[in-house]
Amino acid sequence: MPTDIYRQVFDNNKVWVESKLNQDADFFAKLAKTQTPDFLYIGCSDSRVPANEIMGLEPGDVFVHRNIANVVDNIDLNCQSVIEYAVKYLGVKHIVVCGHYGCGGVNAAMQQADLGLLNGWLRNVRDVYRIHAAELNAIPNETERYNRLVELNVQEQCINVIKTAVVQKTFKDTGNPTVHGWVYDLKNGILKDLNIDFPRILKGIQEIYNLD
Repeated sequence: MPTDIYRQVFDNNKVWVESKLNQDADFFAKLAKTQTPDFLYIGCSDSRVPANEIMGLEPGDVFVHRNIANVVDNIDLNCQSVIEYAVKYLGVKHIVVCGHYGCGGVNAAMQQADLGLLNGWLRNVRDVYRIHAAELNAIPNETERYNRLVELNVQEQCINVIKTAVVQKTFKDTGNPTVHGWVYDLKNGILKDLNIDFPRILKGIQEIYNLD
């Protein structure tokens, strides 16, 4: 039998619908016609980080892909299909990779433990640690080291976005999309733009990944 919290979801839905219709009687009619989001948001599946809400945007404004530790894996057909669709067919102007401090996936990747099915997935984050081991191991405070890995993971996943063919070709043709790396702080609700210096990071390796 459905639990009280399950039933509450449908009651909440009715209240939400009424509130939207009170603001705009044609809200759902217009929303159903098409979507023209400016943003593709690639974030963590963590239930405490709702993409639209932390950005202060409405349904239809953000195309969203989420997975554990906001990973952009080149052989993940789900993620790659989302990027392809968002860039090629929706024409998004911005791609955001958003991590968050307090990420359980990043924390798990720092542990020397067998995590079963998660091992393969979190290897993506462990590879980020390997690439930046000198910097990370020089941070004595464990929490600060963990937070820095969250940031570096965002940086590396942004680079993975830039490596994709559809992003390269569309940027060359139109000047869009722009890739951004953000981190969300669970403790205060603030979004932080990492202002990643992609030209510096990609200098010397760009010719390897450029497809054109």
